[in-house]
Amino acid sequence: MVISSIDLKDGHVVQLKNGKDLVLQRDDADNLIAEFNKYGEVAVIDLDAAMRNTDEKGNTKNTELLKSLLRKGNIRVGGGIRTVKKARELISLGAEKVIIGSAAWNTDRKGDEDPILNTEFLEELCKAIGRQRIIISVDAINGMIAVKGWAETANISMIEGAKEAEKYASELLFTCVEKEGCMQGTNIDMVRELRQAVNCRVVAAGGVSSVEEICALEYIGCDVQLGMALYTEAVKLSDSFIECLDWKKTYGMVPVIAQSPAGEVLMMGYATKSAFKKTFETGKLTFFSRTRDTLWTKGETSGHYLEVVKLRADCDRDTVLATVIPHGGTCHTGSWTCFGSDPDEKSSMERLYATIKDRFANPKPGSYTATLNDKRVREKVMEEAEELTEAESKEDVIWEAADVLYFISVLMYKEGVTWQDVYNELDKRHKEK
Repeated sequence: MVISSIDLKDGHVVQLKNGKDLVLQRDDADNLIAEFNKYGEVAVIDLDAAMRNTDEKGNTKNTELLKSLLRKGNIRVGGGIRTVKKARELISLGAEKVIIGSAAWNTDRKGDEDPILNTEFLEELCKAIGRQRIIISVDAINGMIAVKGWAETANISMIEGAKEAEKYASELLFTCVEKEGCMQGTNIDMVRELRQAVNCRVVAAGGVSSVEEICALEYIGCDVQLGMALYTEAVKLSDSFIECLDWKKTYGMVPVIAQSPAGEVLMMGYATKSAFKKTFETGKLTFFSRTRDTLWTKGETSGHYLEVVKLRADCDRDTVLATVIPHGGTCHTGSWTCFGSDPDEKSSMERLYATIKDRFANPKPGSYTATLNDKRVREKVMEEAEELTEAESKEDVIWEAADVLYFISVLMYKEGVTWQDVYNELDKRHKEK
C-alpha cells in the first residue's frame, strides 16, 4: 500500500530531486492531507529539521504547520528527531509513529569493532514511546547508510544496519537516495535484498513512478512511501489502492466493513474493482450486489448513503475497513446498523453535539437549547455541577451527570470546541505521562 509523503521546507510543501534540488512547491497542506488520508497513512517530513535549520528552541519554519497536521489523519512524522523529548512531544501531539534517521546511527563508526547503532538513545526511546511507534530510516547511497540529511554516508552497509535496526523498530524506511525524485524507478533488487534480510515491515521510497512498480513492491511484501509520483500525477492513489488488494485470494470481490467515525459497525458487503472506482469517484460507498449481479451504491434508492471518510486495507490486503458518515439508517429494515434493530444512532457525545448544533442552526418552536445564551449556559454548567456533587443515589448521579454533559456540550459548541478536541487533549496528556 502507498504511504503519501508531505515534505515541508521553509513553511511550504515541496518535492526535491536527490534530496537537494527544488522541483515543485505548494501551499495546500490541509487539502493534501485530507485527500491523502482517504487512502492510507501519511508521512509528514520536516526537511529543515533534518538539515538542522532550526532556531535556539529547535523549531523550524515548518513547526507550526507540522503540528497542525498531526491530528488530521494517520500520521507518521520524521525529520531531525534526535531526542527522546522531541519524539514524545510529537507522539503526544498526534503522530502515530516517529521516523528516526541520523540519530539512530553511530555516525563516528571507524571499523567493524565499533557499534553500528546509537543503542543508548534507541533503548531510551523504546522505553519512552514503545518499539511499535518507532520507524528507523535505512536510507542509502550506493548501499551505504546516508545520514545528516543525506549529505554524507556512515561507514555502515544498508543491509548490515537494517538487521541491527529492526531490534529497535516496528518498521524500516528505505530510501534509495540516488533515485529520489528522479521518477525513473527504484532499485528493486536492493529493496528485495532488504526484505529478505529482515522480518519487520519494510517501506520503500525513492524513484517509484508507476502503479505497476507499486504492485511489484507489494508482491515482495513492501509498502511504498510516495511523493513526486503523486504530485506530478504519474500515480493516482485510487488506482494504487485498488491494485494492491489481494484479488486472487478474494476471487475478485473484497469484503468491505463499514463503520461510523465513532467506531460503530454498520454493515458489511463486497466490492469489485469497479465498485471501488465508483466509491472513489462519488465519495459514496459502493458495493457489488451478488444477487443482482450489478454495482450498488448504498442509499441510491433510500437516500441513506454512506459518505466515505477513509478506507484502510487490512494486513493481508483481503479485507477493507471503510470509515463513513451515515446519512440515515444503514440497514434496509430501517435500523441504524445491520447488526441491531434500533432505528436511531447510538447515543454518544458526538450525537449530542450534532443535535445541539442543529438546534442552533435550525431552531424549532419551543426548543430550549436555542434559548441558551452565553451567560445563561455558563450559569447552568455551574448550577448542574453543584447538583451533581450533591447527588447521593446512583440514579441521581446519572441524571445530574447527563445534565452537566448537555450544558458542557452547549458551552463547547458556542466556543467552537468539539468533543474530538477534548479527546485529543486527553490523548495528549495520556501520552505525555
